[in-house]
Amino acid sequence: MSGPLRAHTLPRALAVQVFLAFALAYFLSALVRAITATLSPVLRAEFALSSGDLGLLAGGYFLGFALTQLPLGKWLDTHGPRKVILCFLSVAVLGCLAFAMAPNFTGLLAARVLCGVGVSACLMAPLTAYRRWFQPEMQLRANSWMLMTGSLGMVASTLPVQWLLPQLGWRPIFAALALLMAVSIIVLAWRLPAWPALHAADPTAPAADDGGYRAIWQHPYFRRHLWAGFFNYGGLLAVQTLWAGPWLVQVSGYTPAQAATGLFWINVCMLCTFWTWGLLNPALARRGWHADWLIARGAPISLIVLAMICIAGPATQWWAWALFCMGCSFMSLAQPAVGMAFPQALAGRALSAYNLVIFSGVFAVQWGIGLLIDLFTTRGMATADAFRAALGVFFICSLASYLRFVLDNKTISPARLHTAA
Repeated sequence: MSGPLRAHTLPRALAVQVFLAFALAYFLSALVRAITATLSPVLRAEFALSSGDLGLLAGGYFLGFALTQLPLGKWLDTHGPRKVILCFLSVAVLGCLAFAMAPNFTGLLAARVLCGVGVSACLMAPLTAYRRWFQPEMQLRANSWMLMTGSLGMVASTLPVQWLLPQLGWRPIFAALALLMAVSIIVLAWRLPAWPALHAADPTAPAADDGGYRAIWQHPYFRRHLWAGFFNYGGLLAVQTLWAGPWLVQVSGYTPAQAATGLFWINVCMLCTFWTWGLLNPALARRGWHADWLIARGAPISLIVLAMICIAGPATQWWAWALFCMGCSFMSLAQPAVGMAFPQALAGRALSAYNLVIFSGVFAVQWGIGLLIDLFTTRGMATADAFRAALGVFFICSLASYLRFVLDNKTISPARLHTAA
């Protein structure tokens, strides 16, 4: 990193405080994201939801998330993470309150979209800040440990929520989440530094930056990660935040409490996985093991496990889904790599554009699997077979997108990109 850019890095103590402030908000966003998997039996019974309804409800969060990504990137580059995340989290507070008071499925869906809009800056704001304030190898570590924090939020959405349901009910739980979101707003306002104009200090910024996304969409490195981000990374979140739970109940025969326990351990495994990535990433970067090299060799693990799950059907246990998610974690390395492939002045837009790809994929996969399950069921398939067939379609899409990633030779060297960044 050149001298003018190095001056923006934060002192270690402040960097830790900034990370923890961002981590609190991301913890809550992940909890809200994943809670529908635990609540699915309750919501299905109370509102008579079909599999398609359930997929749409869970995917509504990701729809709201995806809708904001393009303007979010511009706002992050222009106004900085502090102002943006504070405004967005205020919307998340309203979304949680609206979900708590929703009278029907339409109200639940609208509130869920609002929640997605509100927390849509909870990862992009810190990654944009880290792009400027942290050294490159620390950006990789901070990204993995942010995802670890998200996994901790998903852990909290399983057994703890299952334990609280009989005492509180799901509506007060969402009211409590709204209160915690308000607390995170206060913490972020207190600890985040100001964000002065960047262009004058960034010698790599484009001379004629029109504030648009043309340079992002046309970049060969971004395009290489497009379909893998949509299906493989998006599919990880679609399974982890929804379909692993219904599979355990409706295919494997778990009770709702047993499914919540299984989801708890799945998310504990992911927490440990991202913690390990955070420890290893700086050393891997120094050895020249860049993201593309690791993804190409590690992502097939998830494809093999997914194929085995489709074959095993009712014999599938929670640990198989944990292995699938852990295999998919290689895809998380693409996110900071994409950010570092662009100048700092474009980092917010690059990260948000890639996030749009991921969460569009989550929405499509979550809703698509639900629609396929309903379709196969109406054609006479047993529930377990309908789930297996729907996941089989997802497997084919994931395999095709992985092969596209591996066979695409039009990108420039990631090592060269990261050195330039």
